[in-house]
Amino acid sequence: MVDEQLITTSNLLEGYKITKHLGIVRGITVRSRSLFGNIAGGLQTLLGGKISIYEDLCEKTRQEGYLHMVQHANEKGANAIINMRYDANEVLEGVTEVLCYGTAVQVVNT
Repeated sequence: MVDEQLITTSNLLEGYKITKHLGIVRGITVRSRSLFGNIAGGLQTLLGGKISIYEDLCEKTRQEGYLHMVQHANEKGANAIINMRYDANEVLEGVTEVLCYGTAVQVVNT
């Protein structure tokens, strides 16, 4: 569960002591937009401004990678993830990989 994890982009969690490092955890997802989505996104591009079709796709893709990372941390017995980051690469034209990664740790209240 996401609710059971403390997650930060920092190297430490204020008010907690790291008792064990469990290693790198990651969540990866690869997505593409449908033909309809590409047409709608292309039309939004012509009109200018916010391109909500692609924004929604990016948000869903990041969320999926994030959830996979949390699941990986849970499997390792972590109750926190530090140094969380995102990375994205285009695998093929219109196909994007999003990686969410961090360091799984066990922490206790100080």
